Amino acid sequence: MSEAATIEFSAESKTLGDQIANMTLKQAKELSDYLKETYGIEPASGGAVMVAAGGGDAGAPAAAEQTEFDVILTGFGEKKLDVVKVVKNLTGASLMDAKKLVESCPAKLKEGVSKEDAEKVKAEVEAAGATVELK
Repeated sequence: MSEAATIEFSAESKTLGDQIANMTLKQAKELSDYLKETYGIEPASGGAVMVAAGGGDAGAPAAAEQTEFDVILTGFGEKKLDVVKVVKNLTGASLMDAKKLVESCPAKLKEGVSKEDAEKVKAEVEAAGATVELK
């Protein structure tokens, strides 16, 4: 005999929730822009609403450690051909596409990779003479 826990919602919460759920994409975007502009509230990357942290709030939780990184090529140095070869191998692009990518600095080489993978890519590209940044 297990009883399922039920959560009671106020009529106001139900009405507001129903209104939000029935919004068009355009209306949702407009609401998002309004909340960001007026109250500093913006959606988090996961889609949940997140309030911007106020200055000097002692009760604020510490920032979460970053787990995914983008590897950005910021310069190719004097050994452009060596950098192009490394970029070609890392990205799987054709030689011409790798050359275009290198010449379009700053350019994203890898996106959303772990810190360990990002460090490996950075070391490899820097060994070829390029400058790289992790974001």
